Amino acid sequence: MARIGFVGLGNMGAHMVRNLLKAGHEVSVFDIVPAAIASVTPNGAKAAANAAEAARGAEIVITMLPAGQHVRDAWLGAGGMAAASAPDALLIDCSTIDVATAREVAAKSGRAFVDAPVSGGTMGAEAGTLTFMVGGSPEHFARAEPILKQMGRNVIHCGVAGAGQGVKLCNNMMLAATMIVTSEAFVLAEKLGLSHQALFDVCSTSTSNSWALSSYCPVPGPVPASPANRDYKPGFAAALMAKDLGLAQEAVEQVGTASPIGAHALSLFRQYLERGGGDKDFSGIINMIREGGVK
Repeated sequence: MARIGFVGLGNMGAHMVRNLLKAGHEVSVFDIVPAAIASVTPNGAKAAANAAEAARGAEIVITMLPAGQHVRDAWLGAGGMAAASAPDALLIDCSTIDVATAREVAAKSGRAFVDAPVSGGTMGAEAGTLTFMVGGSPEHFARAEPILKQMGRNVIHCGVAGAGQGVKLCNNMMLAATMIVTSEAFVLAEKLGLSHQALFDVCSTSTSNSWALSSYCPVPGPVPASPANRDYKPGFAAALMAKDLGLAQEAVEQVGTASPIGAHALSLFRQYLERGGGDKDFSGIINMIREGGVK
């Protein structure tokens, strides 16, 4: 078993740490929120005084942080984790950030490094069924894969450094747009006097089926495990979806392609945040659509 340093114990990271502990690893943890550290020490995690201490002496160091600047500062800043880690350590960043920062950290860390953002939300993190999209060299991927498989079900090598982030942004852009149009269809069905169950039974077995419908249905009832049955408790918070859509649009501008649907999805999620939906699951956007006034 390995000695692992883990920094970033939010809704996702804490569950990921627990799965590493269940697999028998020794895990040293840090988060700027003391309560987050306290949430995993009863499971056997060892509290570190700071990020560098969590990384020091670890064979594998993992981060799960909110944004690119946090990742850059944690790894490359004064007293950063890359310098504190052993020369032969493997560094894994599971945050969802911009491609350029992922490539910068990989190039400047001086260590084996992969970016490995995830899909699956808090339910997947808790169940250990996440999908990891990994960017880095084949050699670094081979080292990371066994550890990632102890936190997830699918571990996919997407290409060079930054490729994992690129795939994640494309994935979430598709997911956001699919959830919006699924929500629009349910609201239309309501106005037409159709039942949620009838629409679900038909669409989940026909050409309009999608993960947003069959696994994460935005109305209560048809999929008991979906956040719609828990007053849209995330799940995957709408604020995070808006962040990822913003990163996707930055990438669109950088490469000079077109993404009118992705851009409109970002606009709609920003409207949802302005209406106070940021801490709700992203599928809660159906409530804004139902209420009207959408621009």
